[in-house]
Amino acid sequence: MCGGGAGLILIPVLGGLVPVMQVPAAISIGTFTGSFSRILAFKKFIRWHIVIWFVPAAIPAVWLGAWLLRFIDPLYLGVVIGLFLVSNIPFLFKKKKELHLVAKPKNYLLLIIGFLAGLLSGLTGAVGLLFNKFYLRYQLSKEEIIATRAANEIILHLIKIVLYLLFGLINIKVLMIGIVVAIASVLSTITMRFVLPYLSEFLFKKVGYFAMIASGLVMLSQSGGKLLTENNGSISANNIDKGVETKLKWQHADLAFEFTYNEGFEFEQVIPFGELSTDQQKKVNSFRSGADRIVIEVVYTLTNTSYEAYYYKGNNFLNKLDFQ
Repeated sequence: MCGGGAGLILIPVLGGLVPVMQVPAAISIGTFTGSFSRILAFKKFIRWHIVIWFVPAAIPAVWLGAWLLRFIDPLYLGVVIGLFLVSNIPFLFKKKKELHLVAKPKNYLLLIIGFLAGLLSGLTGAVGLLFNKFYLRYQLSKEEIIATRAANEIILHLIKIVLYLLFGLINIKVLMIGIVVAIASVLSTITMRFVLPYLSEFLFKKVGYFAMIASGLVMLSQSGGKLLTENNGSISANNIDKGVETKLKWQHADLAFEFTYNEGFEFEQVIPFGELSTDQQKKVNSFRSGADRIVIEVVYTLTNTSYEAYYYKGNNFLNKLDFQ
């Protein structure tokens, strides 16, 4: 409906079928075909003045992104993109007038948007929905958004396919998956030619923002879940007195984010006993009173840094010491 988005959802899905570094290559084969089919279906709606500003900046950035793919784990990028997409939730609740009153971006911003789109597209294989807000803010009609975005992206997809071939990221399995995605893209274009006329511009914008948020949630859950698994991580949330505490375990680190109604936000991290000063160590030991294990946490607030010592005997908690 909004001329893209399947690629962002497919990033974590295809990660279970091919190595993570080959996912962008498989997506690019399919999205290239999808962009080509949308250009054929909506070519009279292309806004060429946007394409002229967008594409020249995006082309060199695509090469840079494809090259960086060998050094950057796309899962981390997926989490960042997911957070950005989910940040569009407020737009779901805006009224018709508010969506139409959004300021139109200046043309020179097309160079910046084009470069960023090319860079991230080279890294992930598809970022159509990531820049959906830009097209919606440019006050284009629904047909113009689909056609213009397809024209902007088709050259990028073609360049990426060539680069992925040169970098050895395309094999028979990647090609077959790309063909399946390509067939689905063409079928979606054919379907939307019949559905699009029945959508109002306001509903189309709402669908666009909803697709961004939905894609972001999918990316956060799947990319974030894989990162936690790979790094022996876990997340838990507990109710505490007058607040909520969220704990994150990541590799060998134990982190906690705490919010209480009377004290606000706190960030806590478990640290080795040896990181304390000599005076602090003496103070902690003076309250030991039979404990055979001590856990030290450093506590950060917006205005202060303090420490907490938790005393245990076996698995039994004895007491707690707050100190500076």
